[in-house]
Amino acid sequence: MATGNEGKDLSALLARLRTSGPHKTLPTARRIRIIFNKTLIVDTTRAVLVWEHEWYPQYYIPASDIQAASLTNEALATLTVAEKPGIEAKSTDRVLRFDNDTSWGVLAGLVGIISYIYIYLPTDALPPPKDSWLEEDLPIYGHPKDPFKRIDILPSTRPIEVRIAGKTVAKSPHAQHLHETGLRVRYYLPLASVVDPALLRPSTTTTYCPYKGTAEYYDVVLDDGREYKDVVWYYRATLHESAAVAGLISFYNEKVEIYLDGNRVE
Repeated sequence: MATGNEGKDLSALLARLRTSGPHKTLPTARRIRIIFNKTLIVDTTRAVLVWEHEWYPQYYIPASDIQAASLTNEALATLTVAEKPGIEAKSTDRVLRFDNDTSWGVLAGLVGIISYIYIYLPTDALPPPKDSWLEEDLPIYGHPKDPFKRIDILPSTRPIEVRIAGKTVAKSPHAQHLHETGLRVRYYLPLASVVDPALLRPSTTTTYCPYKGTAEYYDVVLDDGREYKDVVWYYRATLHESAAVAGLISFYNEKVEIYLDGNRVE
């Protein structure tokens, strides 16, 4: 699965940051370390959270804090860890380097390392792999958590019904309502709330959320053969802050009809 900034057009990102700047930034006192090619290349308490867009931040680090690696002096830079006993040389050209020109504003002198940023791993995959980021002593999965975002999970006995194409596919007298800052409320129901288990077909899709963990998916296949891909997801196990939804299922609000207390949720 694609994670972090992999696949991002760095030239376009660089041009946008030059003309419009980041959405916002926030210095952090957290200790941030980067391991690349089995080598510690960054150990800093001077990282900056940079929102390249409104959704979530990335860590950018001062160029002067790079160690045990070389960095070319260009905006679209290349970072290299040289060969040493037991380790072959390795490079990545997925690096943004901002010179000390004041026109860069808060980004002046920072480096954004993109190619292996915040790799996806199962949450029990410790110790961290040869390429990883650490926030204090914990690996970063997916992307850094947004300090301005929180999750509240509220149990509710308001009856809930889920329909697809007018057909009821799930119904429950209770659910967990997950409120995540800036996003729609997500409703988590017992798996047994699905009116016919034959409606669900396991999907191979997985995604990762830094607040919840690894999600797996179901497709919904109606009696008439119509298929709705990946409209249901669930977490076998969650991160501690979202433990209340472990083992429950949620339907993609935007693709189904959800009724709460008999009223359509818009």
